[in-house]
Amino acid sequence: MTTVTTQPKITWEKLPDDFPLPDDPVDNIDQPTLAAALSDSLEQTGRLQETMLVATNYGVCARLDGKIVVKAPDWMYVPRINVSQEIVRRSYTPHLQGDIPGIVIEFLSDTEGSEYSSKPTYPPGKWYFYEQVLRVPQYGIFEPEEGVLEMYQLNDAGHYVLQPPQQNRYWVEALGLFLGVWQGRKGNRQGYWLRWWDESGQLVPWGVELVEQERLRAEQERLRAEQERLRVQALIEQLRAAGIEPEV
Repeated sequence: MTTVTTQPKITWEKLPDDFPLPDDPVDNIDQPTLAAALSDSLEQTGRLQETMLVATNYGVCARLDGKIVVKAPDWMYVPRINVSQEIVRRSYTPHLQGDIPGIVIEFLSDTEGSEYSSKPTYPPGKWYFYEQVLRVPQYGIFEPEEGVLEMYQLNDAGHYVLQPPQQNRYWVEALGLFLGVWQGRKGNRQGYWLRWWDESGQLVPWGVELVEQERLRAEQERLRAEQERLRVQALIEQLRAAGIEPEV
């Protein structure tokens, strides 16, 4: 027997002010740290504008057959919103308040298969909501313990297919950057991270790395100035040894 699933009627309406948003704990203890690191490098290098929206565990809304559905991606990027950041501080409704997200990312949780759920009935699964309702161009699923990133891209038929990597990185059209896995330490966490690379293959630095780069630059400048001082001092001493008093 063939089961026919009808497409629900989708409407885009602002979430009612009295709608209770879920306040569930995060599925993975590293999730907030990983998500913050993704935003950090974009913010610190001036790649975010006020008309863009980057959010973590933040409600994205739609009505399916009159029923409100709210999903909260672990991380998402919206290229353009047409309302103020204050208006969307509680939730975001695509089409009504701006663009659909250009990319959503989920960090693999302990809830078996929830990131892959294509359940179309209410409440729909994450995969179904991102693919069939929001139609997000790119969907990333990251397993941080082993450092495995799966990137899915919406094809012309409206379905997610695995996106082929380019040198182990994935081009993210909405941001004009590559996304890949990096291993190392940030703060008190050692492990795998998702990071951005630019078109030339340069790693987009975190704020703490920019601070360190500036510290090293200042130290190199101090050393250069000290070397110059010593060179001038040595020259003065040579002139004085030859009986010449230099003008200082």
